[in-house]
Amino acid sequence: MFSLICITCRCLISLLEYHVTEKTHICLIVLLYAALMASQLHKTLLCATLLLLLLLLPRTPLVKASLVSQGRALLHWKATLRGPQSLRSWNLNSSPCNWTGVTCNYPVAGRGRSAITEISLPSMGLAGPLDALDFSTLGSLLRLNLSYNQLGGAIPPAISALFRLVSLDLTSNQFTSKIPVGMGSMKELRFLSLSQNQMVGAIPPSVSNLTGLVSLYLEDNKLVGVVPKELGRLHELMYLDIGVNRLSGSIPSSLGNLTKLHHMYLYQNQLTGRVPSSFGNLTKLQLFFLWRNQLSGPIPFEIGNLVEVTDLDFSENLLTSSIPSSIGNMTKLKFLSLQMNQLSGSFPGSVAKLSKLRELRVFDNKLSGPLPMEINNITGLTYLELSNNSFVGYVPPNICKGGALKYLTLDTNNFQGPIPTTLKNCTTLERVRLEHNQLTGDVSQCLGVYPHLYYMDLSYNQLSGTLSPNWARWHNLTLFRISNNNITGVIPTEFGQLTKLGELDLSSNDLQGEIPKSFGSLTLLYNLSLGNNQLVGQVPLEFGMLSNLRLLDLSSNNLTGRIPDELGNCTNLGSLKLNNNNFSGTIPLAIGNLVYLQDTFDISQNSLTGEIPSQLSKLMMLQSLNLSHNYLSGHLPSSLTYMTSLSTVDVSYNELDGPVPDSPAFRRAPAEWFAYNNDLCGVVQGLPPCVSLGTPTTDDRSKRHKIVIVTIIASVVFFLLLFVFIGAFHKRKKDTVPVDNNHIKEGAFCILNFVGRDVYKGIIEATEDFDAKYCIGSGAYGCVYRAELASGKLLAVKKIHLPDTEGTCDEQPFQTEIQTLTQIRHRNIVKLYGFCSSPRHKFLVYEYMERGSLGSVLRSETAAELDWVKRVSIVKDVARALFYMHHDCTPPIVHRDITSNNILLDSEFNACVSDFGIARLLNLDSSNWTMLAGTRGYLAPELAYTMRVTTKCDVYSFGVVTLELLVGAYGEELISILSSSSGNNVFVKDVLDQRLSLPVARVADEVIAVLTAALSCATNSPESRPAMKQVYENICAVKTPQGCGSLDALRLSDLMNADI
Repeated sequence: MFSLICITCRCLISLLEYHVTEKTHICLIVLLYAALMASQLHKTLLCATLLLLLLLLPRTPLVKASLVSQGRALLHWKATLRGPQSLRSWNLNSSPCNWTGVTCNYPVAGRGRSAITEISLPSMGLAGPLDALDFSTLGSLLRLNLSYNQLGGAIPPAISALFRLVSLDLTSNQFTSKIPVGMGSMKELRFLSLSQNQMVGAIPPSVSNLTGLVSLYLEDNKLVGVVPKELGRLHELMYLDIGVNRLSGSIPSSLGNLTKLHHMYLYQNQLTGRVPSSFGNLTKLQLFFLWRNQLSGPIPFEIGNLVEVTDLDFSENLLTSSIPSSIGNMTKLKFLSLQMNQLSGSFPGSVAKLSKLRELRVFDNKLSGPLPMEINNITGLTYLELSNNSFVGYVPPNICKGGALKYLTLDTNNFQGPIPTTLKNCTTLERVRLEHNQLTGDVSQCLGVYPHLYYMDLSYNQLSGTLSPNWARWHNLTLFRISNNNITGVIPTEFGQLTKLGELDLSSNDLQGEIPKSFGSLTLLYNLSLGNNQLVGQVPLEFGMLSNLRLLDLSSNNLTGRIPDELGNCTNLGSLKLNNNNFSGTIPLAIGNLVYLQDTFDISQNSLTGEIPSQLSKLMMLQSLNLSHNYLSGHLPSSLTYMTSLSTVDVSYNELDGPVPDSPAFRRAPAEWFAYNNDLCGVVQGLPPCVSLGTPTTDDRSKRHKIVIVTIIASVVFFLLLFVFIGAFHKRKKDTVPVDNNHIKEGAFCILNFVGRDVYKGIIEATEDFDAKYCIGSGAYGCVYRAELASGKLLAVKKIHLPDTEGTCDEQPFQTEIQTLTQIRHRNIVKLYGFCSSPRHKFLVYEYMERGSLGSVLRSETAAELDWVKRVSIVKDVARALFYMHHDCTPPIVHRDITSNNILLDSEFNACVSDFGIARLLNLDSSNWTMLAGTRGYLAPELAYTMRVTTKCDVYSFGVVTLELLVGAYGEELISILSSSSGNNVFVKDVLDQRLSLPVARVADEVIAVLTAALSCATNSPESRPAMKQVYENICAVKTPQGCGSLDALRLSDLMNADI
């Protein structure tokens, strides 16, 4: 009996001290009862049984840490955090179970003492280390979520003490350590996310010990090394994301063992070798992304086994061979992207089985042969992009059979035959690229009215027919090229209705008739090419209204009359070609206004007369000047030496005489550029030297005496007039703001199209020496003043805040940088005329923008004038400017201070970016690793710790400005909302500017697309932000994310993770 009592007590102690299941409890109780009631022999047997059971009891101790000790551990950690205002409820006056983000429960089967089982603090603004948290007191924890904060440093190895943890989410913080090897002992883990941090080192093979793991997210870090083959042991894994790292080596075939996988992301690494054929075992896979690696070899035939895959992206690799026909088995495919590889062979006809396909991209490969006609059966196709291959044959006739096609890009292939007439009714088209093929037929019979079309390029084909007036109903068109074809007839006057048009290229056709005067309405036009046609008549005077024009090519036509003075109003022109026409008269003096002419000014092969105007010397950026084959006479102006950028100058076949200007461009020029003139001489090799006169005769001496007398008299008269002028000036000066001439003499001035010192004086007088009443705005680098010169010209003058070290500032780099900035020409960048610099002042002179800054408009009563159409247009303008700076400039230029105050609006609400290059200008000795430049609230978060300025910093600022424009308040406020725990549940309609009614129909789609792009740009991780090229192309394409639904029911969370 005594032994039975001992066993009974031992059982009770075990029940209290160790975790046993409810069934075990019942069994022990039954055995104890039976032992008490049984005979002596049976008691002995039952006692033995009980002892055996005790030995088999689980030896895992109950959580002995009390709530008090757990709370103290959390408070100790809180004390190490910076700005933990969101944890105000964490204090000793209340139970930890009532603290924000803390959940208590019974850790094991609802028994034992209540303990902390969950800590959930996502997007709480927490900053600081994690190693101050005593994990040993939190053995009861089942879930830990600290995602989307600013926690940094190392992930402490002690975290492995959380042996019961089921879910660990540290997404989007600033952890910089290696992944702790000890994590492999946390065998209860089902969900592990360390993504969007700065984790380094290799993925530890010990992760494979987490055999119950369902989700593993390690993307967007700095992980290196190989993909561990041991990951193939995680047989329960359904979601694997290790993209956007620096992993190398081959993909282990053992990953083919993960047969429960739904999503596999290995994209944007440095992986090499082949795609394993074992991936054919992943029959439950739905999303499969391997893009932007260095994978080679063929796409395995076994890929056809992945019948559940909806999205497949193998783009931007080195894959070779043909596309396997087995791909036709993947009947649930919606997105297939194989572009930018080295795939060859023909396109498989089995693709016709992919009836659910929406987007097909295989551009930039080596594919050949005809397209299978079965492609017509994919009726839901919205994107078909096959550019830059070697396809031949006809374009499938029913390519838009389903009426859903938006993007059709078949350019740079060898397609022949007509454009399918069925495209005439494909009203969904937005972007069409068919250039560089061998297409034929009457183009007017196969193109219809496309209300959403914004891009159409049919150039370099063999198309015939005429330009249809109906095409003027492409109201959203921004680019139209149909050059190098056989188009005849006249240019329809109705084309003047294409008011969004930025580029129009009709060159190298057989067009006749006159240039429509209605082109003067195309005020957004920046490229107009009508060269190499049979156009007649005069250049319309209305061209003077095209102030955004950067390239005008009217060469090789039959145009007549004078070159209109109005072209001098096209002050943004960078290239002007009027050669090979029948122009007569003189060269307009107004050509000197085209100070941004840089590439070419060509008026050769005409019938121009008169002298070469000295105003051409203002074209200081011009590289190529061709005046040959005219009837120009007189001397070459000596002021042409100021054209320091000239590399070629051809004045042959004229009637010029006298000396050639002495400058490098002329000295290097071959003699044939000056041939067939009257009597040119001078520095050019091959021309005769300019000889001085010999001994003068009596008549010569008499003439010289007369000249001397006349000169003396003229000089006396000149000085008398000069004294009168000086006296009048001093009298006037008493009534005006004084100007320190010493400062003027010592300063540097470069105001394009103005006389520098006169402008300096005019600005000082117009602003009363920068009186505050003329200040119209201020920014990070200075105040902006409105200056109206005596001539009536309005200027915006930014007076730069001089740094403390100005006395030691090297002036030459400053002036050189300004000269560079004045060469930047873009219709969405505020024009910089030049600068004035002296020991007293440094200021920049810009064109004046009537409506001021976007920020001031948004914060004023006039904000209601900014309807949704204007706001979307402003976003596109800013994106276009940044696209130019980041992708069209070499090297790319970073603005560094994109804010709503640095975006200016003209009278039509067209937006221009200002303060372009000023941050760089004031830190000329710095590199991209520079001191923090920019405005608080718009700065990319990584600048706080990396100090490295990249184009992705501009992308972030663009996202904040766009959010500000859509919300009507500081974009930082919306980012704060998004980072809060309730941010995901906010409806889009509730955050849009409440001063406007909700957008509808097409405008609503554009607003959603712009908001999606803004959210993508304003993400914390720079690697996750898109490039401005991608942003601009997508917001112009109005690619609303799939599945977003109506605006009324749309939540921000629906857009935050959408691809733009």
